[in-house]
Amino acid sequence: MILILLGPPGAGKGTQAQRIVARRGIPQLSTGDMLRAERDSGSPLGKKVKAIMDGGSLVSDDIIEKLITARIREPDCKPGFILDGAVRTVGQAKMIDRVLKKQKRALDVVIELVVDENELVNRLKKRVAETIAAGRPVRPDDNEETFRKRQAVYRQETAPLIPFYEGQGKLRKVDGMGSVAEVAAAIDAILDEIAAEKR
Repeated sequence: MILILLGPPGAGKGTQAQRIVARRGIPQLSTGDMLRAERDSGSPLGKKVKAIMDGGSLVSDDIIEKLITARIREPDCKPGFILDGAVRTVGQAKMIDRVLKKQKRALDVVIELVVDENELVNRLKKRVAETIAAGRPVRPDDNEETFRKRQAVYRQETAPLIPFYEGQGKLRKVDGMGSVAEVAAAIDAILDEIAAEKR
């Protein structure tokens, strides 16, 4: 089972990915984690990645492609994996398709968590108020301005993936505004259906 979770910041992708990992025993592949691991490995590619990251620049799709290609060859990815943050643009989506095709594999499903952005802002404000009330420090990026900027970037750069995957017949939508358990149940139903079709 190879899948991608789509949705704007705060939609709950990370929470749902952890549940899928626990329930289905497939790894969650985060490009951020892959880049950090490569940087810390001290390999020639790692040194290149370190220089780019230290300079505050974005790592090229070419490097991301090399990292993903190597990572999905590892034994724990044989039964499948969740791609997290690896596909933010249509260009990257095409690259993932290419990488998988070379390994005679294909993406099974893209699950979009459909959410109300204003409601997510209200949830953020509530969370910040609760954090302050509990006397804990608030994360620097936990403010409305930053959050709305991240949502705008998502709409501009990542939302075009929705029609792209719809065109491939791979997109399934889930109401992301339910409770964590309700959203998880909806995702499980989709994954069970796809697993049954693959048997």
